[in-house]
Amino acid sequence: MNEEMNPDDFYEYWEGMVKTSTLVTTEDYDNYIEIKNRIRDDAKSLGFITLAPAINLTPAGKQLVSAKRTEEIFLRQLLKFQIPSPYHKPSEKAAKFFVKPYLEILRLIHKLGTLKFDELVIFGLQITDYRKFDEIVKKIEDFRKQRTTTTKKYKEFKQLYFYDELQEIYKEEIEAEEFSTRESTTKTAKEFFNKKMSNMRDYADACVRYLRATGVVLISQLGKSLSIMPEKKADAEFILKNVSREPVFIDDEEKYIEYLGNPELPKLLTDDKTALIEKLKTELPYEKINENLSILELKEKLDDALLAKKNEIIRNQVSEIKDYKQYDDIQQIFDLIPKRNSELSDVPLMFEWNTWRAMTMLDGGNIKANLKFDDFGNPMSTAQGNMADIVCNYDDFDLIVEVTTATGQKQYEMEGEPVSRHLGKLKKENGRETYGLFIAPTINEACIAQFYMLYHTSISYYGGKSAIVPLPLNIFRKMVEDSFKADYTPDSNQVKAFFEHSKEIAKSSSNEQDWYRKITEKALDWLG
Repeated sequence: MNEEMNPDDFYEYWEGMVKTSTLVTTEDYDNYIEIKNRIRDDAKSLGFITLAPAINLTPAGKQLVSAKRTEEIFLRQLLKFQIPSPYHKPSEKAAKFFVKPYLEILRLIHKLGTLKFDELVIFGLQITDYRKFDEIVKKIEDFRKQRTTTTKKYKEFKQLYFYDELQEIYKEEIEAEEFSTRESTTKTAKEFFNKKMSNMRDYADACVRYLRATGVVLISQLGKSLSIMPEKKADAEFILKNVSREPVFIDDEEKYIEYLGNPELPKLLTDDKTALIEKLKTELPYEKINENLSILELKEKLDDALLAKKNEIIRNQVSEIKDYKQYDDIQQIFDLIPKRNSELSDVPLMFEWNTWRAMTMLDGGNIKANLKFDDFGNPMSTAQGNMADIVCNYDDFDLIVEVTTATGQKQYEMEGEPVSRHLGKLKKENGRETYGLFIAPTINEACIAQFYMLYHTSISYYGGKSAIVPLPLNIFRKMVEDSFKADYTPDSNQVKAFFEHSKEIAKSSSNEQDWYRKITEKALDWLG
């Protein structure tokens, strides 16, 4: 990649690297330009780029582009992120900041053992000054004690507690009846609180996603809690002991940019050769480690060892999935996808991961998830924006699978064209018959019309006519259930027959709704 990029090129790259790590997911935005600006600003804040006179990669950004593993790079940059800084100068009305927020959240997780997502939202984001740390710990401990004794349901208890905290935080605004926020005009205290609560959840989401990218913090999807990876406890303790808590170069932009973009700062446990050798001995107990290797060579060897370990974990997972040992868990996760206030920490990520598991269980091919896994085989971030979510390679054809939680018109605007483009790209690369499967909790009519049209229209950019079947999640789940209940293992011929049947139906249907009705009926009896 060139050191200089135009904004569109950088947007595509950054979206691919950390698609779910922007302040909120792209599904929460209506304005495409706003998404691009937010992603660009995030990358600048973390020291991966500078914006003037053009978008340029910093040394940390160049390392991010070329590295085989990005976890350590993200970790260093998050530990340096601070407020205030030459990039972040709070207004006079804003809270007085003096903090490296990700460092203090890591400290909070380590101090408490586990940190619930709700606790991060209500209390963790109040660490605007690192000297308030002990005060916030005490607040969380009091919250936990009162939770065990309250007679209220947790949802009501949490809501009232949150309101009480907001009343204290925004005491001056409430007394002056200044209820408007930067994002919107709110007219009452309740509307003001609800908007602040929504914003704080968005910021907490971003915090969790970035922390996940470091590989140090474990995210419990069902419990919505954060903890230190057991294997990374020594790394975390080294950071908390050695990384300064005070912001630096607040009024010196030139020095701050140099510091922030330095990929070697701050020093981590893995920069210590003795500690690195000990890690290698743990990961490769039967191999003699050459202690004369440089730190860089030892790190590369450790990276290779961790990658091999991860691949072995995923192979074992695939074996269990194909034996239907995870069927109940797959269906339980699908139960949580459409819920408005899902128990899952990251619904889009879990939807993509769980659909990969379901497709793997259907068997008959090589099913590859383009999402990112951590070192222990847990889903880490969704597929990059320039590739299909899931690619299934069978004996004589390919299938791409795309999933989305988007609904309404946004579903068509965000997903309609990319699905066709990803299908066409794979078709051209492999020169084989290629089909598409599009899954969402509900299917928007505009998407149905778009995919139906592509059955009848040959577009060279998409590799000719496109066979893409849109299915609501409940219908897809029935297909998975039928596969589980069958007294034989369905094969790739039955998968192919389903998509070929969709072509025949498209020829004889009077319109897109007729076609959609017939193809969903066929899906309910796809093994028949």
